[in-house]
Amino acid sequence: MRKNVLLAAILLLSASANGIAQDKQPEGYVFTSIKEIPTTSIKNQYRSGTCWSFSGVGFFETELLRMGKPEVDLSPMFVVRMAYADKAEKYVRMHGALNFGGGGSFYDVWDVMKRYGIVPMEVYQGLNYGEEKHVHGELDALTEAYVKAMVKNPNRKLSSAWLKGFNGIMDAYLGAVPENFTYKGKSYTPKSFAESLGLKLDDYVCISSYTHHPFYTEFIIEVPDNWQLATVHNVPMHEMMQIIDNAIDNGYPIAWASDVSEGGFSWRHGVAIVPDMESQELQGSDMARWTKMTAQEKNEKAFEKPGKELTITQEMRQAEFDNFQTTDDHGMVLVGAAKDQEGNIYYKVKNSWGVDGKYNGYFYASKAFVQYKTMSIMVHKDAIPKAIRQKMKL
Repeated sequence: MRKNVLLAAILLLSASANGIAQDKQPEGYVFTSIKEIPTTSIKNQYRSGTCWSFSGVGFFETELLRMGKPEVDLSPMFVVRMAYADKAEKYVRMHGALNFGGGGSFYDVWDVMKRYGIVPMEVYQGLNYGEEKHVHGELDALTEAYVKAMVKNPNRKLSSAWLKGFNGIMDAYLGAVPENFTYKGKSYTPKSFAESLGLKLDDYVCISSYTHHPFYTEFIIEVPDNWQLATVHNVPMHEMMQIIDNAIDNGYPIAWASDVSEGGFSWRHGVAIVPDMESQELQGSDMARWTKMTAQEKNEKAFEKPGKELTITQEMRQAEFDNFQTTDDHGMVLVGAAKDQEGNIYYKVKNSWGVDGKYNGYFYASKAFVQYKTMSIMVHKDAIPKAIRQKMKL
């Protein structure tokens, strides 16, 4: 009996100790919503490099909701189909002196909708090759090899069939472009359907913030996926952030192109941050600090709970862009704002990697991360504060 009493006491003490340990476990990041912008469902680009299309289309879907229009899922693959054909033709005209691959920009989505229209997703899913999800490895390799062969000019002049051949590949994989279709009992062409949506595409602008071009001018942003040589409006970093905050405060979504190859981006933890690792006494760029840390150190020191972040300057943004530490990785949509338990501000990001992840397809990017790693944004011009719009001559 004495042994039983002793054993019970030990078990009770152990349980208490475990309870205390559990009570001391860090709570991680706890987000409280400040602003939620209604948006459409999370989509999945899967194994394709078409985030630019998914995010651009998702941005316009969200804009339609803001305008009081019915919810509609638009087809990212229709945009891909039309943009790839244009890209192939330009690549050949430029004798191969152009980036050709699965990447693109928000401008491509805008341009396709303006020139060719758009269709609902149910009309054109772009899955014509025996897969249930988007897997573009074979398609991208084949189309790249095709246009490179055209540039080599084996016939010593281009035949009249080469572009038809390229479009044949695209139709085989993604499906033929519908000339007419019926949606909710009405007949449309891609152009007439786009017009029925009520979007005024000329009201949307792309914005960035870099010092190698004058502020309040437009410049061609120098990233490989900008095959269209599209321009962005250049504003100081603090005004770019004012535009983002004003847009979200007033219910406008933001198409967001950013670098997500940073150590401070963690899909598993659902956050993108720029930790100030002073305790490590590490100097240099954000990349340098993170490469010197193990995965365990990153988890323990950055992702277990909110901490101090770097104070971002215009010069830091520029340096990271100039030394290839900020690259044009991913397109997403900002659809809200939140704060953590310490009162720090984050932006709610709609991703296109399916409903996986800690926040079911969303994550939270800190203000510092957005300041540091934003490549460009696209937004309705009415979301820009009036004083800044005047400087931009909009």
